[in-house]
Amino acid sequence: MKKSLPTGIVGIGGSAGALNVYKALLDHLSADTGMAFVIISHMHPDAFSQLAQILARHTKMPALVAVAAMPIRANHVYVIPANADLEVEKHKFKVTSPRSRRNVQVDLFFASIAAFGDRAIGVIVSGYGGDGSAGCKRIREAGGITFAQDESAEFDGMPVSAQGSGCVDFVLPPDKISAALIEIGARFARRV
Repeated sequence: MKKSLPTGIVGIGGSAGALNVYKALLDHLSADTGMAFVIISHMHPDAFSQLAQILARHTKMPALVAVAAMPIRANHVYVIPANADLEVEKHKFKVTSPRSRRNVQVDLFFASIAAFGDRAIGVIVSGYGGDGSAGCKRIREAGGITFAQDESAEFDGMPVSAQGSGCVDFVLPPDKISAALIEIGARFARRV
């Protein structure tokens, strides 16, 4: 069981314009980083999301919708369910439905993974608004690493807000974020 635990948890938050970024990130990620990847995307509460199925075509990792009490596994991609808040407690997902408020899901998720300290990674990509900025601060305060998409973001509200918080370590295009995550995964693997 211990080998299936991820060496790190990567939260990827986005909204408008993020679908192509999620696909690009996964297209450039190897399937054996040892980390778990969790997509926190703003969705309409009544939406039936096929995001997990769409992303499965861009990775060799299993892509699943997160459900309550589901264990988080290494080399898996998880997607937030519609109309829910998603958090992590003791390597399992905690799902609260209906969601508490609109467009705070990235901050909530990032705050929960901050408990993993330097093994927590937050990535903010294309989207409107400021969701994710407070979460990046929590991850950074806990010793984790944060990324924001560069000017390649179709909608720059979320990444620019995160950068404005002063808590973003790297501002990069999606393929370079993937390359950095592969490198970080290799570093984590050497520390296990």
